[in-house]
Amino acid sequence: MRGIFYGWWMVAASFFIAFYVGGAMFYGFTAFFEPIVNEFGWSYTQVSIGISLRGVEMGILAPIIGFLVDRFGSRRLAIFGVITIGFSLIIISQTQSLIMLYAGFLLLSLGAGGCTSVVLYTAVANWFRRNIGKALGVTACGFGAGGVMVPLIPWLIDTYDWRTALIILALGMWAFGIPLALIIRDKPEQYGYLPDGGVMPELTLTAQIEKDEGEASFGEVARGRTLWLISLAEAIRWIILTAVVVHIMLYLNSIGMPRASAALVAAAIPLISLIGRFGFGWLGDIFDKRYLMAITYCLTGMGMLALSFASVSSAIFFFLIFFALALGGGVTLRGAMLSEYFGRASFGKALGIIMGISSIGGIIGPILAGWTFDTMGTYQLIWLIFCGLTVISISVILMLRPATNSSLGS
Repeated sequence: MRGIFYGWWMVAASFFIAFYVGGAMFYGFTAFFEPIVNEFGWSYTQVSIGISLRGVEMGILAPIIGFLVDRFGSRRLAIFGVITIGFSLIIISQTQSLIMLYAGFLLLSLGAGGCTSVVLYTAVANWFRRNIGKALGVTACGFGAGGVMVPLIPWLIDTYDWRTALIILALGMWAFGIPLALIIRDKPEQYGYLPDGGVMPELTLTAQIEKDEGEASFGEVARGRTLWLISLAEAIRWIILTAVVVHIMLYLNSIGMPRASAALVAAAIPLISLIGRFGFGWLGDIFDKRYLMAITYCLTGMGMLALSFASVSSAIFFFLIFFALALGGGVTLRGAMLSEYFGRASFGKALGIIMGISSIGGIIGPILAGWTFDTMGTYQLIWLIFCGLTVISISVILMLRPATNSSLGS
């Protein structure tokens, strides 16, 4: 371990926490949809509401967590989040009513808020500047790599049942997540390091702390338009992303694709996104992040157009390439842009606010897609509407002014 900057060990720990949470709680949860509907006879819309409550982590909780992580640090919140996720999965496994299902998902959102995007990205962003795109790219790859767990979850459900599968996932969360969360540290200056590596003398440490304290306050940042433009663009992206993730297997089943094949497609989305997560992160350290982000929105629209014609086998291929690359690249570039525009002192707060606003889309998307299928018997129209929405995201993100040395947005 000697000679390796500790920030990279933080990146590794964050990667594996994100791997498990992304695979078991985000991408893989689509496999629980049908068994729950079949057992209780609830509508797709009713169950979609429950699953969409995971978006509370990005909504009400994300801004709060953003302020908490800047105040108390990432380590404590990560440990709390891992433990809470385990309990929430056990509660969901004992579901007997819609109220209990919704309560379980609300608790899950609380736990996810403690050990996912805001906390992990803030922890990593505190340790890097020059290599921020690469570091966040690797961390973001954890969420995408979790896609390898997607085929495992239907297997657990078929081998045991959906309730037992949830308990197994809860125990796994505790066994792997708690030791990894203990690796998380807060700002490197507290341990005598500089961001990106190197040991700092005492005088430099004092100067660096004063510099961080002198960064623009969040109130000043919030008065600029940058925060709100990024929030609007991301809200639209999350309408599309969450709808696809929740409904992809159901959609493919509805057009005649076998369940096993649909599971492979669902697994391929986060796995292919790995290329976008690291690739766009690497490019973000070189090129203007605004234009790269606009490219990801364009690819999203192209992916949704391809998905609407998924009955043609070649369309699935184009959907996976366009949509997955955009998904991965957008996640990484969002964090890199915030670090560039707002600095470390307000990074967690800014990310929390943006994720909070994005959550409006994250909740609406799956419900809207479920309602469309319940009323029309097809998803095609909603996919085409989502394709059109990406034009707004592209336009909004290109309205941003270039980042300056100031921590203020434009």
